[in-house]
Amino acid sequence: MASSRTQPRGFSLIETIAAIVILSVALPGMLWTVREAHVQRVNPMLLSTARWLAVEKIEDVIADRHSTTRGYAYLVAGNYPAENPVAGYPAFTRSVSFNETLADLVTPGSGYMSVTVQLGWADGQGTARTLSISTVLTEYTP
Repeated sequence: MASSRTQPRGFSLIETIAAIVILSVALPGMLWTVREAHVQRVNPMLLSTARWLAVEKIEDVIADRHSTTRGYAYLVAGNYPAENPVAGYPAFTRSVSFNETLADLVTPGSGYMSVTVQLGWADGQGTARTLSISTVLTEYTP
């Protein structure tokens, strides 16, 4: 009768070293991929928030323009101070600028007001980003 020898189960030194080498090569790439996935998830959210904050301020300006107590004359930079940071959104800055023109929207004059809201923030990689949204309001009241 042949005797069977049982081999001890487990990892040999060579198998352990091979596993460490494979992990040391693969791990940095995996960590970089996870970081990039985070950045790609965060950047669209930051842009969406910036757009929402810009539109919110444009709507405030439009509401002031059509207000019976404020009106067109209220639309000056002094009534809309720069926000650094925006209340409730510490990663964002916001400013409003006004430019009064004639109907061609280029020649200085009166009757038409170009309103631009500019948002600033740092994206997921720390790069400074800006977003500007503009609209035109008129002095004309029906």
